[in-house]
This record gives sequence, structure tokens and C-alpha cells, in this order.
Amino acid sequence: MESHEKSVTQEQQQKIDEVRSTVGPIPETLRRYCSDASIARYLQNQNWNVQKATKMLKESLKWRSEYKPDEIRWEDVAHEAETGKIYRSTSVDKKGRPVLVMRPCRQNSSNVAGQMKYLVYCIENAMLNLPAGEEEMIWVVDFWNFKISNISMKVTKELAHILQNYYPQRLGVALLYNPPWIFEQFYKMVKPFLETRTRDKVKFVYSNDSSTMKIMEDLFDMEQFESVLGEKAAESFDINVYAQRMKEDDEKRRSLNNKGNDVSTLSG
Repeated sequence: MESHEKSVTQEQQQKIDEVRSTVGPIPETLRRYCSDASIARYLQNQNWNVQKATKMLKESLKWRSEYKPDEIRWEDVAHEAETGKIYRSTSVDKKGRPVLVMRPCRQNSSNVAGQMKYLVYCIENAMLNLPAGEEEMIWVVDFWNFKISNISMKVTKELAHILQNYYPQRLGVALLYNPPWIFEQFYKMVKPFLETRTRDKVKFVYSNDSSTMKIMEDLFDMEQFESVLGEKAAESFDINVYAQRMKEDDEKRRSLNNKGNDVSTLSG
């Protein structure tokens, strides 16, 4: 379970309480997403501005009540996952934080809604696997075999919207590993849609540049993590093995929900 009590001041706690009071009554199914730790993330995202954080949280709760991200199960998105375009690695960073690996070259769908549903499923799964005391996940985008046709502005903008509006303070860092020149030009067009705090977490890493590789080396045990990158890792992805992991995690979430546990630390 996460804990925010170590870091909040009395004034900040009062703001957390004020946000909860202003949001008002909410359905039982959404109360888990209004824990102190969850509200603190929205306040941090809005520089502890109660009015802005309250508005953001209300919009997030509305989205959750309509989209129902915590009810997405493996069988709903398995077809999007077949090629290993996004998956939660068995490796974690030095803090034990979950790592989502993305390989644009493995894109297998032109259905934006389906792509977003699978992305949300992956984020929810990463949150489910957070270690105690941690709130953030790591993204690693591996540009092995990349072509510009693998990505679209529409999908990228929607991804940024979901991450920034419904999962504030959940991204620790996004590593872009060996992006080609053409993607760097694409990123210049994407940057205006990213909040400053999100842009600051995006790091370009090149295997032939020791100064940028240090970013990755500081995050990971590279002897373990190198197996996650490049062609060999892409070719070794086993959808059947991964499907079993995800089904087990679905059961874990279902069990938590049935027990009525506060899983607000897992999502939102």
C-alpha cells in the first residue's frame, strides 16, 4: 500500500480533505479512487491548487464511471497484445517499479479505440503491480525496426490525454531508446500537447551515447535489463506465457475488488 503521510504537511492534508469534501458524495465503486494518496497526486499535479485539483479529479471519476477501466480484462484486449507491441516486463527498475515496454514496430491495429483500451489495461496492470511505497511506473519505448508509419498523431495525442488527465503523477520516466531522426521530428510536433511535467520525464537514450545511456543505467540493473531491448527481446516475446501472467493478474484484481479492499493505490 502507498503512504503519503510521510511527506504531506498539515496544510496539505487540509487541502486533501477540502478536495474530498468539495467532490461530495460519490458511488461506492469510486470511493477507492478518492483515498488521501490518490487525491494528493491530483493536488501535486496542480501545484496544490484545490480548485484545479478538484476539477481534474471530478473529470477523472466521470471517466472511470463511464469507461470502467478497472473492469477491462485480458480477453477484452488479447487481440491487441498478440505481437508484443506493449507489455509489462518481468524486469523492474532499481526501486521495484513496473516497466511497460512499447515497440511501435509491432503495431498490429489501426483501431484507435482498441489501441487505447489496451493501453489503459496495461496502465491499470502496472498500477496493480506497484511495490509498497511507490506510485509510478516506467515506460521504455524501444525503436528497434521502427518506421514512421508505425505511429500516428491521433493515437499519440489520445495517449497523452489519458495519461495526463486520468493518471496524474503515475509516470516516473519515459525512455525513448534509439529513436531515429524521423521520430525526433515527429516528437517536435507532439511536444505542444505535453504538459511541462510530462515533457520533463521524457528522456532520449542512445546505445552509442554513454551520457544518455547513464540515464538508463541509473534506473536499471543493466545486466538484467539489456535482455528487454532490441531484436532478440522482440523476437522472444511469447503471447501464451504473457497471457497467463495477465489472467493471473486479472484474478488478483478481481479478488481485491470482491474483498472490498481499498485499491485506490492501484489506479487513478
